Amino acid sequence: MKKKIAIIGSEGQMGKWFTKYFLEKGFEVIGYDAEKEIKDKAVTKAQSLVGAILTADYVILCIPVKRTPETIRLIAKEMKRDSYLIDISSLKSKSAAALSKIPDKVNPICIHPMFGPGTKKLKGQNIISIPIRDAKKELTVAKSLFSDANFVQIDAAEHDKKIAIVLGMTHLVNVALANILAKEENFTLVEKMAGTTFKAQKLLTAGIMTETPELIETIIANPEIRKFAEEFWKDIGRMLILVQENRTEEIVKYTSSAKERLAKNIDLDDAYKKLVQMVNAVEK
Repeated sequence: MKKKIAIIGSEGQMGKWFTKYFLEKGFEVIGYDAEKEIKDKAVTKAQSLVGAILTADYVILCIPVKRTPETIRLIAKEMKRDSYLIDISSLKSKSAAALSKIPDKVNPICIHPMFGPGTKKLKGQNIISIPIRDAKKELTVAKSLFSDANFVQIDAAEHDKKIAIVLGMTHLVNVALANILAKEENFTLVEKMAGTTFKAQKLLTAGIMTETPELIETIIANPEIRKFAEEFWKDIGRMLILVQENRTEEIVKYTSSAKERLAKNIDLDDAYKKLVQMVNAVEK
């Protein structure tokens, strides 16, 4: 008998990705989306949120982060015994707390897939696992569902701190840059003048801007971002003042220090080679 998985928010970008993934894995997929009509004929369409989860072996929440804790509270008590409730939200402090309070009959799985809906293959992709009750069991189940992925396990508080760098700062910087690019009146000329770094940066900025404004807001609303953002803003201001005052040596010292410290964790020459290879591959 096929295992059943209910995908809540099945018509969203990640909902569609998980729908396709689990259909290919041989699951019976039950879809529910409060905002959009489900058109995939391979999906069993649920008429209500509770109706979607009653018989499911697994329930995966592909919904906005802000709605996740309340949805967990609403559906957990209605889920069948020994089923699994899977949260994939990008911030974990509130959703992990909600998962820790669900009835004992339901097993919590708290993960953060570090890839987007454009991903074709799971192999090599990273998934973060956040322990709720039984770290070993939860990780084992997650690995059984996504066997080709790489897993790292970390607690909810530390997850949100690290995600402030991994997602928060990259989104914050690129949304601001997107606004500058959007105001450029002769963007065609800018592209004609572009070198390797701008070409790569443009792809990253444009890629981030394909995400929904609601998701971007959630990512940059992470409270853990503030200290990094304030440091970033302070450093930009400092460098601009140094330039204005022609304090060249201090700028060189600042840059050299950052480079030296970064090189302890990143092979800078190899990174540049990969940057060139990436841009060249895109332009073929």
